[in-house]
Amino acid sequence: MEALLRYRGRSVTPADVAFIRDLIAAHPAASRKVLSKKLCQAWNWVQPNGTMRDMVCRGMMLALHRAGHIELPPVRRVMPNPLIERRRPAEASIDTTPLRATLAEIRPVELRQVRRTGEERLFNSLIECYHYLKYTQPVGEHLKYLFYALGRPIGCMAWSSAPRHLGPRDRFIGWSAEARRNNIRFLAYNTRFLILDWIEVPHLASHLLGRMARVLPQDWERVYGHPVYFLETFVDPERFSGASYRAANWIFLGFTAGLGKDAQTKKPNRPIKEVLGYPLRKDFRALLAQVPAAPQPGLRLEGFSETPAGGTRG
Repeated sequence: MEALLRYRGRSVTPADVAFIRDLIAAHPAASRKVLSKKLCQAWNWVQPNGTMRDMVCRGMMLALHRAGHIELPPVRRVMPNPLIERRRPAEASIDTTPLRATLAEIRPVELRQVRRTGEERLFNSLIECYHYLKYTQPVGEHLKYLFYALGRPIGCMAWSSAPRHLGPRDRFIGWSAEARRNNIRFLAYNTRFLILDWIEVPHLASHLLGRMARVLPQDWERVYGHPVYFLETFVDPERFSGASYRAANWIFLGFTAGLGKDAQTKKPNRPIKEVLGYPLRKDFRALLAQVPAAPQPGLRLEGFSETPAGGTRG
């Protein structure tokens, strides 16, 4: 059946639209938010951890509304966009006394996952004040870590969902487009890594990366209900050598093309960066190459069918 709309890697068919129209008609007093939740429930549209994808669903319904396929109820309340109107993190008061020591002298280093805890504000503040990229609010699955030694914070690290299209990584893994769409959630992207300026401990960075490779998969599965098999990051070669990643056995995969998501041409619009990866399992390629079995003829899953998503990046 021909798709009327493709949204976030999925296709919406005329039968899907008819179902949504019936849902709206059956709940004339429902808000757009309520309707999106009801549609997620009807289609069992959930994340791997069981949370409804109602924000994605709401975006899809709005796209159908704007295309004239459905008629949504009027907007009742305009909520501020936290990604646009979010206040910058305030500077935190911490001990900035220089620490010069060996790794053995500061062990054990504690890794604390601080997302949705009282320490998250400290994490945000440190990134905002001391990381050259500043703080940006992550979207999608993400975790935040603070590192402590001798009773004081010494650095932090952030992880998020991986970019959907990244040429050097995709060629290294060797997965098909369908496998990538199905398994991209099994990758985690290191978005920020900061050791505070006044901390001078040789080999600390590679030590933390090695520890993180063991801790992150456990935390990710506990929080999001699915494993991760591969880690990746970008390194700006004009600023950093990436020596700590290489010392922790990360693999150089290639360079980005410098094309951000807002690029209107094939000309780079941002710095070219190194792409580094770290397999968490020896069989990562086999795991990431898996695709779901084709549905039997005549069967249809909860109103949605997967479709190819075009475009590449990296």
